[in-house]
Amino acid sequence: MHEQYVLPLVDISKLQSPHLPDRLEVVTALDQACKEVGFLYLKGDQFNFDYVKALIEVTRSYFDQDLDTKMQHYIGKSKNHSGYVPIGEEQFAGNSYDLKEAYDVNYDYQGPETDCPLLGPTLWPEDPNFQAAVSQYYGHLRGISQQIFAAFALALGVKEDFFADKITNAPSQLRLIHYPYNPEIQDAEGIGAHTDYECFTLLLPTAPGLQVLNKAGEWVDIPLIENTLVMNIGDMMEILSNGKYLATRHRVKKVSEERYSFPLFCACNYDTVIEPVIPTEDRKYSALMGGEHLFNQTAQTFHYLKQRVASGELILKNAVPLSSFGLEEQAETAS
Repeated sequence: MHEQYVLPLVDISKLQSPHLPDRLEVVTALDQACKEVGFLYLKGDQFNFDYVKALIEVTRSYFDQDLDTKMQHYIGKSKNHSGYVPIGEEQFAGNSYDLKEAYDVNYDYQGPETDCPLLGPTLWPEDPNFQAAVSQYYGHLRGISQQIFAAFALALGVKEDFFADKITNAPSQLRLIHYPYNPEIQDAEGIGAHTDYECFTLLLPTAPGLQVLNKAGEWVDIPLIENTLVMNIGDMMEILSNGKYLATRHRVKKVSEERYSFPLFCACNYDTVIEPVIPTEDRKYSALMGGEHLFNQTAQTFHYLKQRVASGELILKNAVPLSSFGLEEQAETAS
């Protein structure tokens, strides 16, 4: 079923207000949208869409290059899971692969070396314009995500700065995704059905294609609204909220037009223990290490990491299967 579905729209402008009642007004709307749907549109005075234009421009010119040039910065060469992702590198389910290519930008960590496989310097192409435009957008959205983390803290009944020391060096990844133009492919999957691993995602798409699994088990199309971002709940926020918010399964259907998509996956620091934030006897989730879960899920999706696991070079600790979250009210068999 492919009906149009209008998500809630939340204006987060007042998260910048120095007055707590203003911020609580946004918190109430955010809480309701996340409880009821788990997917929503965000708008706000915070967003600078001039940064978006620059981002799209450098992304388009990057993907216009030939494959050999792009593969010089293949993600398997990086120290922090950043770089070029060719078509076929990722598999969410079975043996089908996603009909897209991407450039993944992880947090460009410049501190002392750690044993965290997602923390390190980003692998950048030589083009300084690319690094400047992408870093500008990343930093801009990261700042806005800090306001949203504070809003979630209030919504979950803890101190507003609860997340502040948990997101200082978070391996939050920005993906520059390109779905090439292919008039022959109709309604094939561009990305298979999945939940996102992190706390929440801030997504900027340039064309339709996103579909969400609603609570009736139906796939619904999400239309574009100009000057908004799409936000959704991920696995870790489902745990932190003890199931108050559910990670929502979604996919991208392949549309015939060329499409770009820019999700920022907002995570906590690598060593953050992810568990329900309010102690309760009705605890539905076991604690897990944030970065460890993020890396384990990534390693079950990317070909170069699967190879390292298969060869014994990489051993995953405490890994749970893909799509372990967001299933409580969502039909597994939906199609």
